[in-house]
Amino acid sequence: MISYMKTQVSLQEIARRIAEKRKAKGLSQQELGELIGMQRTSIGKLESGTRSLDVLELKEIARVLEFSLDDFLSEDYALPVLEKESNIVEEEPQIRVSIPQENTKKFETVLLYILEKCAGKPNVGETVLNKLLYFSDFNHYELYEEHLSCATYRKLPHGPVPASMDSILKSMIEEGKITRVNVKYYGYPQKRYLPLEKADLTQLKASEKDVLDKVIDQMSDWSADTISDYSHKDMPWLATKEGDTINYELAFYRETPYSVRNYEEETC
Repeated sequence: MISYMKTQVSLQEIARRIAEKRKAKGLSQQELGELIGMQRTSIGKLESGTRSLDVLELKEIARVLEFSLDDFLSEDYALPVLEKESNIVEEEPQIRVSIPQENTKKFETVLLYILEKCAGKPNVGETVLNKLLYFSDFNHYELYEEHLSCATYRKLPHGPVPASMDSILKSMIEEGKITRVNVKYYGYPQKRYLPLEKADLTQLKASEKDVLDKVIDQMSDWSADTISDYSHKDMPWLATKEGDTINYELAFYRETPYSVRNYEEETC
């Protein structure tokens, strides 16, 4: 990694210098990535200082952007000055804002499907249910760049929660679609929801059902603490301020073990 090189320059400073060098060359992140065989998302992580950089990668960037490594890594390095009348077109912010169009019927279908599969498990209370919904939605968006349940999530102290969860649950209870039971689980109060009708599977694509099944298979046996801790290390959660809406686009900045998309295959 870059930390092994004989330099006192921080990774954040190196990231800033790479971004300025790229802009001075008039290249977008996508164009630079194509020239060095790297995904745009990886370039974005490099320039934000959230991805480590090895010597060979830096040498390749130096070759494409035509700069000397000795000068670049010196503490008195001067960033290039961009001319005001340059033809360089500044690229749009690295992270787009993806706001799902609320679809209560689709959300209810996804919720009923999850409850059908795992409501009988004693660990699946409100906390686990919220996380199963979150990972289903964000995994699907990372894979297909389309919303699954169309829910908007907020970053709350105990993890990501659908913003309309309370009102939708209340409505579904009143309509007789689900019922709520208050129980004790390992001595702690737990809210659980049981389905009173089946999910309308005509509302789910095969790819959507596949994502739901994989999340359920992987996580539905996890305890509330385990799945909460896991969600707190996911990039969309980490990059969002407390109380704010979680941007779906942040799913593209995930790393192992959270990423569900094989970006390397896409470069072939």
